[in-house]
Amino acid sequence: MQNIVPQSPIFLRPEFRWIALCLLFIICGTSVEGHSKNPAKLLANIAASDDDYDPYCIEQRTRAYLRRDLARTTKKREREEKEKVYEFLKENPVQVFPYDFVKTYDRDNIQVYTDDSCDMLYVLHESKRLYFPSEYCEHTVRHIYVSLLIEQDINSPHRYEYGNFRVKEGDVVVDVGSAEGNFALSVVERAKKIYLFEPEEEWTPALEKTFEPWRDKVVIVRKYVSDTTTETEVRLDDYFEGMNIHFLKIDVEGAELQVLQGGEKLLANQRKLQVVVCAYHKPHDEDIINDWLQARRFRTHFSNGYMIFEAPWLRRGLIRATKR
Repeated sequence: MQNIVPQSPIFLRPEFRWIALCLLFIICGTSVEGHSKNPAKLLANIAASDDDYDPYCIEQRTRAYLRRDLARTTKKREREEKEKVYEFLKENPVQVFPYDFVKTYDRDNIQVYTDDSCDMLYVLHESKRLYFPSEYCEHTVRHIYVSLLIEQDINSPHRYEYGNFRVKEGDVVVDVGSAEGNFALSVVERAKKIYLFEPEEEWTPALEKTFEPWRDKVVIVRKYVSDTTTETEVRLDDYFEGMNIHFLKIDVEGAELQVLQGGEKLLANQRKLQVVVCAYHKPHDEDIINDWLQARRFRTHFSNGYMIFEAPWLRRGLIRATKR
């Protein structure tokens, strides 16, 4: 969920924008389950929902959808937020994060370093080394990392921590779908213990290298988290049986509800717990997941703003939930 169509003037012309999108998609490759950090894939998903793959048509249909959606929206906050998106799209191309803050980021300004001891590239994330798989080139690293920065901007609908909703000193953190590990790296010095669930093998060496200075408190689990336990999957209820956790982050390409269902007992037994869940991967997840959490005595609220992600176009980025 991430970066945007480049803002160079040539890309504002419909005949060139789709070519640029295709190039981004080819360069970055496709994403896999449990790893949603490919901006080209996200834009391709938007395009794939349009029959003729014409970016001009995509933008026209998106704006038409927004006009209809605004006419149906009665809640003041929702209407104001949607109006901001609509105004933005009058002057800008359709993109995952339809807000001006994305324009403050430039991947060409990202400094990429080489660690000869492991033949891996890394960036300095909040003055800490964030490593990437050895097969990644500098261009790919810059592209992914600037997307991570956009995703976690203070104004982003996809920002995990916000205000008082944050990892506290001494918390036990569970990161389901850790991918690059940037979120865990941001909170590693505050946390007492961190459990990273990331099944994709390409990320294992990079995660191990990133968290080498904190290997005494970071556990990397190479399994999918779901509502069943097998050789390749695990339920949170089974893995954390009899344990306490304080902060749970879930970003797993549309399997968020299964993760929650597989951790229902764990969540019920916690006295103080913060949960942040991605709500945009499937069309109605924001309502389904929100209802599920509220039915289990969680106080919930959505992140500010919207993301544009497949039809029905506007989707809430995250649900932040606190145990009542």
